[in-house]
Amino acid sequence: MAAAAPAHTGPAIEMRGLTKVYRTEAGDVHALRGVDLAIMPGETLVLLGPSGSGKSTLLNILGGLDRASSGSARFHDFELTTAGADQLTRYRRASVGFIFQFFNLVPSLTARENVALITEIARNPMTPEEALARVGLADRMDHFPAQLSGGQQQRVAVARAIAKRPALLFCDEPTGSLDSESGVQVLEAIAEVTRDVGATTMIVSHNTDIAAMADRIIRFRDGQITEIEVNARKVAPREMSW
Repeated sequence: MAAAAPAHTGPAIEMRGLTKVYRTEAGDVHALRGVDLAIMPGETLVLLGPSGSGKSTLLNILGGLDRASSGSARFHDFELTTAGADQLTRYRRASVGFIFQFFNLVPSLTARENVALITEIARNPMTPEEALARVGLADRMDHFPAQLSGGQQQRVAVARAIAKRPALLFCDEPTGSLDSESGVQVLEAIAEVTRDVGATTMIVSHNTDIAAMADRIIRFRDGQITEIEVNARKVAPREMSW
């Protein structure tokens, strides 16, 4: 498998009939029910829907953190649904950046050192200094997480995710624990690095206002896509109603 996406034509990600069923004592839980979707390189998608509608499950499968029960999910010519554990590890390491609602920073490491955890294992990374400068934290590199605000901590998490120059950037409720101003700053950082790095970006959110920054809005309910909307005009995070 190619470690990073070479020049390709066609979708960056393509799903066909993707399902996920969790077996529980109370019965089967159908998290995804036959999802079909193609995502073009460099596109930004916002996934909206109620809790339990399948958004995060889809992100986890596409990020190689979980496995589908059936169907197909491909990143260019790499088939995720049949890949072995070692292949998925290499895929995540080379091609995927993750940003979660909770920052998952190591409290005993500085911002610079937290980002270096990724740059030390990536193939062609930015320096930690460059990644942190891109998210506006050039003057906070040697601060520990406890010395940073919530928004600043999340921007460190963004820097860590984009430092490997990922082909794919998956954001699961990246502003869910932030106030509106901090949330805008984080979304600005995501939008800027998506553009600069050329990443294909998917953002899961309960906040419908975030949809204004997407190329397309994907609405989920009960494990299915119920609507796909194309944004005629993308709006910068600072211009969005919050």
